[in-house]
Amino acid sequence: MEPFALIDELKTLAVNEDALAVNREVSDLKSRFDNLLLELERANQVAAMEAEINGDEFESIDIKAIKTAFYEIYLIYRDRRKEQASAKEVMENDNLRKKKALITKLKELIASEENIGAAVTAYKEIHENWKQIGDIPRDSRDDIQQEYSRVLEDFFYNIKIYRELKEHDLKRNAQLKRSIISQIGELLKLTVIKDIEQQLKLLQNDWDEIGPVQNEEWEAIKEDYWMNVKAVYSRINLFYEDRKQLLVEQLKLKQELVVQTTEFVNAIGENQTVKSWDELTASLLEFQERWKTIGFGPRKENEELWAQFRAHCDNFFQKKRAFYNVLQEKNKVLIQEKKRIITEAMQFKDSTDWKNASDKLIQLQRQWKNSGNTGQKTEQKLWQEFRSVCDSFFNAKQKHFEAQDKLLEDNLTAKEALIATIEKYELNPDKKQALQDLRNFSASFNEIGRVPMKAKDNIYSTYKAVLDKHYGQLKLEGDEKEKVMFQARIETLAASPEASKAFAREKASIRKEIDQLKQQVLQYENNMGFLSRSKSADLLRKDVEGKINLNKTKIDALIKKLKMIPNE
Repeated sequence: MEPFALIDELKTLAVNEDALAVNREVSDLKSRFDNLLLELERANQVAAMEAEINGDEFESIDIKAIKTAFYEIYLIYRDRRKEQASAKEVMENDNLRKKKALITKLKELIASEENIGAAVTAYKEIHENWKQIGDIPRDSRDDIQQEYSRVLEDFFYNIKIYRELKEHDLKRNAQLKRSIISQIGELLKLTVIKDIEQQLKLLQNDWDEIGPVQNEEWEAIKEDYWMNVKAVYSRINLFYEDRKQLLVEQLKLKQELVVQTTEFVNAIGENQTVKSWDELTASLLEFQERWKTIGFGPRKENEELWAQFRAHCDNFFQKKRAFYNVLQEKNKVLIQEKKRIITEAMQFKDSTDWKNASDKLIQLQRQWKNSGNTGQKTEQKLWQEFRSVCDSFFNAKQKHFEAQDKLLEDNLTAKEALIATIEKYELNPDKKQALQDLRNFSASFNEIGRVPMKAKDNIYSTYKAVLDKHYGQLKLEGDEKEKVMFQARIETLAASPEASKAFAREKASIRKEIDQLKQQVLQYENNMGFLSRSKSADLLRKDVEGKINLNKTKIDALIKKLKMIPNE
């Protein structure tokens, strides 16, 4: 979620007239905002470092302005909440005093009033005043309510008002109270604790307002009532205990992750490569993703752990930055070497000595390939310049030889003869030698050269079919089969008329499959964050972990395949 969305959400909550009613939502929103701000700072640092490494311009996110915008609203809300809390405390204490006075007055009424009509009138006035009095301090609420209920019981029983009440009124009160008891029992089926608390309070108020029931039923009804009330309170208390336990468990998971991250960063040696740094970075990002999916711990401890975790991440990227600084110096030497190759290639750009110039340019291409990568910023630009020189020559050579249909026909004849040889070939019993023979066929096929345009697709399809037949007869299993068959596929694609496009399609397909597997891993990890601690949940967690490991193994295998595909 974007920080401005959280700021808008805070604005909506902050204008609520009852600041205390939205206190929990605002506190939760503040925690999410603080965590999001930490993530933005980390992302900002990573982006800044990568921009520095790549030599790109970087526009930093104004974290301070975002934080100021949020806390300007929050501080105004916090002050208003404190004022309302203070006013509420004064009001509740005053209400408590009023209720105690009403209880005293009701006790005096019971002790002194002999006129039942006057007593009922006085009671109604007291009870109406009681209902109009607002909330009292929470720690006194149960005691005051119980005392008031007890005095009410004394009132109704002691003045023997039941003599003048109609029997059906007593039965109706019993039915209403049983209905209240039933409704309190139904609260156990609700899932939102806040709703349970609110509805329980309303039902208890309704209970006190109903009035008396038959003496012979009262004890049983009262026992059922308090039994259900206590059951609901037990559910509420259990919820908060479980929530506290969940925070502790999530804190433990984060502590374990910090230890793992510490060991991971400290274990990074000096002899690293660009490839290994990419792999290490992927691992660290995986740690960061796991951190996000774990969930919050107790606030204070969570902030301390986050500071430790972020420090280890910063240490990792400092090491990575130092590596790339050294690599940058090495790349300067490689850049000069590749510029030398480009300069030498320019000498053959317009040559018509096809054989000699081709050999020289191919030799220079091998030098280029073996010289190493100069880095993301310069490699592609230098390669385009070098390739432009080579393409200029080879395009001219192609035009020259397009007129030599005889040569193309000879190539076609040679490829047909090679296909016939491949068809007659019997696999060597030595599997290693058989593989080498098939690869030699592929190399020979690719070396023969172009054939007439009208025959290229057919000759390639025929060649691919006979070669695939031999590969299919090899007794390969498991990873060996997977590797060999994929290598054979790459070698076969290299002989296709549209090799570059075929390689591009193959890469796109593998990358799509990798993305899908990564999404599945992320979904599995998110799902694990919602599993509770139980025997059945542990079995499910073990199953999900197995699926995650299987997908990661598949991803590693696909990455290896991706690296086997040529860049041209």
